[in-house]
Amino acid sequence: MKYGMRCFEATEKKREVKKTMTKEELMNLINRSLFATIGYNDEQERPNVRRVFCTWHKGLGSHLISTNTSSSHVQAFIKNNQACLYFSDDSKFEGLCLYGKVIVHFEYEYKALLWHDGDEKYYPKGIEDEDYCVVEFIADSARYYRYDGKGDLTLENIADFDKGRNYEDGYAKTLD
Repeated sequence: MKYGMRCFEATEKKREVKKTMTKEELMNLINRSLFATIGYNDEQERPNVRRVFCTWHKGLGSHLISTNTSSSHVQAFIKNNQACLYFSDDSKFEGLCLYGKVIVHFEYEYKALLWHDGDEKYYPKGIEDEDYCVVEFIADSARYYRYDGKGDLTLENIADFDKGRNYEDGYAKTLD
């Protein structure tokens, strides 16, 4: 019984230590995530998620995703732009869920920014392929967690951190 009580006391002491993740730690989580999960409601208002390649970020609040125009999630975004974007590191028990909206871009400047050699196997007509588009996710709030605590970010928190930032390939930065 003594052992069980000590474990309980140690667990209780551990719970008392609440540490919030800094914005820099959250940005590091985003940058080292090669993929994110995007959530949306489909045309029948059913909740859906898709795993997406997501490495281009402008701070915490804006993210670019290249995808197929014909995909069901893009068609849903055209009708209802509300979405969430979730980044996680399961090995460190960290997660960040951003809430906001999406804009579907067909402009060359967005498509060229995310284009990589070899993308022709997905989009045979190249950058101008009509089935190639870029989804821009823009957050208005967020919730994060880690083994030692959780917290929320407001639009003001996100905007303050993102001020003056440009889009960068965050994953490429982690390879240096």
